[in-house]
Amino acid sequence: MTQTNAEDLVFAPLGGAGEIGMNLNLYGYGPETDRRWMIVDLGVTFGNGTTPGVDVIMADPAFIERHQENLVGIVLTHAHEDHVGAVPYMWNRLRCPVFGTPFTLSILKRKLREEGIEREVPVYQVPLSGHFELGPFDLEMVTLTHSIPEPNAIAIHTPAGTVLHTGDWKLDPAPVIGPQAEEETLRRLGDSGILAIVCDSTNIFEPGSSGSESELLEGLTEVIAGCENRVAVGCFASNVARLETIAAAARANGRDVVIAGRSLRRIEEAARENGYLSDVPAFLPEDSAAELPRDRVLIICTGSQGEPRAALSRIAEGDHPRVTLEEGDTVVFSSRVIPGNELAIARLHNLLTRRGVRIVTQKDSFVHVSGHPARDEMIRMYSLVRPHICVPVHGELRHLVEHARLAKECGVPVTVPVENGDLIRLGPGEPGLLDNVPVGRLVLDGNRLVPLDGATVRDRSKVLYNGTATVAVVVDGDGELAAEPQVSTIGLLDGEEESFALETACEAAFDAFERLKDSAREDDESVREAVRLAVRRAFRKTLGKKPVTQVQVIRL
Repeated sequence: MTQTNAEDLVFAPLGGAGEIGMNLNLYGYGPETDRRWMIVDLGVTFGNGTTPGVDVIMADPAFIERHQENLVGIVLTHAHEDHVGAVPYMWNRLRCPVFGTPFTLSILKRKLREEGIEREVPVYQVPLSGHFELGPFDLEMVTLTHSIPEPNAIAIHTPAGTVLHTGDWKLDPAPVIGPQAEEETLRRLGDSGILAIVCDSTNIFEPGSSGSESELLEGLTEVIAGCENRVAVGCFASNVARLETIAAAARANGRDVVIAGRSLRRIEEAARENGYLSDVPAFLPEDSAAELPRDRVLIICTGSQGEPRAALSRIAEGDHPRVTLEEGDTVVFSSRVIPGNELAIARLHNLLTRRGVRIVTQKDSFVHVSGHPARDEMIRMYSLVRPHICVPVHGELRHLVEHARLAKECGVPVTVPVENGDLIRLGPGEPGLLDNVPVGRLVLDGNRLVPLDGATVRDRSKVLYNGTATVAVVVDGDGELAAEPQVSTIGLLDGEEESFALETACEAAFDAFERLKDSAREDDESVREAVRLAVRRAFRKTLGKKPVTQVQVIRL
């Protein structure tokens, strides 16, 4: 590994490198014994159904918690969930100031309010293109374009050199919301010397450019014009520009716009609070969907990724209290498929198809442009910034390796693909791996955070796939069974199997107890373990299942 220096500038992703989502990036400067740390973004990802009861997942901050006294702040690049969503759950562990531009903080404050900690968290607003200092870090916000207002790269100036952390970005020449990317600022930074760029890799395999949001209006208008009845458009709630584009396409077709989904309402409020959507009439509430003629309504919905609790899934299942879709209606998916969501989206499409609803995706018509840069935009970024080091992030390993290859082609001398837990020295001197720091995942389970690989989630998964068995063993004062063991199950038995399997399990429990020595019968733990193993083996033999088995020892 690379040797440490007295004044190292280091980078360590705890989330978001080797995966898309759940971003948690650390920058450190100074000697190892007294290094000052800064967090850039603190986001979440979402459960995909493989972990029962788990909706929200985030990176474990245990490493930076140990250095909390040297943590100077959290800086947010933009307001997407995978960049800000963990702040309300993590702040009590980190307890440091939070910085962001106005729209980002509008979204964050609503989240903090829901958690009841809005007054506790010190939040500082930074203007677009603003400068501020945090400990040894001199920070400059650089406005870019993305699928949400106010996406920022951060130029992190330190005595060891300047790092450009891009956040999520693209180079949209005609954004519907907000200004164009500050390419002249990027060029200026490149002229002054960029030590390293830590850069988005999401669309590295996409040729050309990602396309402009302004070009989408014609495509959506044409698709909606071909629809006879209700139209629902599924999109990411945070894409304020898309809301404006959809509203304009609806108006062009004589349709009123209803929004369905609480997150959409929150985004609309935050957008109007910051001067966005000023030319868009107020959206109608969900109740209006049933009152308007079918050919005069357009419903913007959350849930384009198949999220089970989102509006579009509830509508598809016929479970939404105010919005209905029926045969002859159309759903337009104005979004991309995020890797990992394929099964959930396919399920949603099937539910809609069963209702006779027509489905339109970006494979059928021009109804979506990405918020992330394709290869031509990446090449443009490297021509402006000209970094010495490329550190690809925000992608799976295959994205990171391909990004590093492209950077080499663009003349970047050094590429350092990283994965979560890699502690990289960027400067001074030769860059390279210093160490591997602890990483993990936490899940929001009710109102608490628990490890994804801990007993709570692990046991719940076992119960989901194997069911449970509970055994009651009653022992008298002489160490003998006072009654036959009783076995009850959940999620394990069905119909005619029940009598035989239960009888076999009860006999196994009886035999296991009878085989115990007198001394073992006096020890509850010995009784529990012997009976538990015997009952599990019995169900494995009769049903091919190993249920989560608990034994209650009752002594008279």
